[in-house]
Amino acid sequence: MRPTHRRLAATAAGLVLLPVALVGCGIGDEDDEKSATKPARAPAEEAATRSRERVQAYLDAMTAKDVAAGRSQLCALLQDDFDLGATGPNGDFADHFQVPEAAITGVRSGPQGQEVSVSVSVTVGKRTVARPLVFTVTRDGSDWCIAGEAPGRSATPSPASPPPRPEGSPPPRPEQSPGV
Repeated sequence: MRPTHRRLAATAAGLVLLPVALVGCGIGDEDDEKSATKPARAPAEEAATRSRERVQAYLDAMTAKDVAAGRSQLCALLQDDFDLGATGPNGDFADHFQVPEAAITGVRSGPQGQEVSVSVSVTVGKRTVARPLVFTVTRDGSDWCIAGEAPGRSATPSPASPPPRPEGSPPPRPEQSPGV
C-alpha cells in the first residue's frame, strides 16, 4: 500500500469512528436525555394540542384586534382572502365588533384535519350575541395552521314545543299558560 492510500484509509477509519467516540464521551446525546425525561406524545394528542394552540392564538388576536397575529395563524392559502375581508363589515377583526369572550369548547378529528369548536361572544353596540364556530386546523409541512372557519352548531337546545293536545280537547285560552 502506498503512503497516500494509508493516509486515506486512516482518515476514513477516523471519520467512521468519530461519532461513536463523541457519543461515548457524552457529546451529542442531549436529545437522548430529553427524550428519556419527556415521553413522546401520541400523534392524536399532538394534533389536538397544536390545533388548540393555533385557535386560541387566533381568538386572542381577535379579542385584541391584532390583525397581524390573527393572520399568522392561518395557512398560506387563506391569507390573501383574510387580508381582503378581516377588517371588512363582516370580518372577524371589524372595528364595530367587540369580542368580550371567546372559548374553545371542543377538539375532534375531522375529514379535513382537526376541528376545533369555539363559542365567541360578539358585541355590536349594546347587543351581545354568542356564536358557535368551527375552525379546521391542519398540518402544513412541519407546522400547524388554520385551514378554515365555518359556523358551528349551537350548543343551546332548540325551544321545546308544547306537548300535543289530546284529540277533541279545546285549545288553551289566552289567559291560561300551556302546561299550568
